[in-house]
Amino acid sequence: MPDLGERIATIQTALMAGVTPVDQGDEGTGVGEDALRERLARRAALPSPEPVRLVTVSGNGLLPGVDLDDSAALRELMDAAP
Repeated sequence: MPDLGERIATIQTALMAGVTPVDQGDEGTGVGEDALRERLARRAALPSPEPVRLVTVSGNGLLPGVDLDDSAALRELMDAAP
């Protein structure tokens, strides 16, 4: 199977000659499929990232009335903290 660069070059050559990929029996989906395969293969070849270690602290949880879904109110509380 030709790599993505070769497929693109072939399509460019055909288009310059006035022949569309559909005329050649290719509806264009093969280019996208090849690009996806190539991208996934490159990703699989990368080393796995190191795990992130999150630091936790002890405590009693959230303060009364703190809503983590209300970012504006949360920001006010954090700015007001000593």
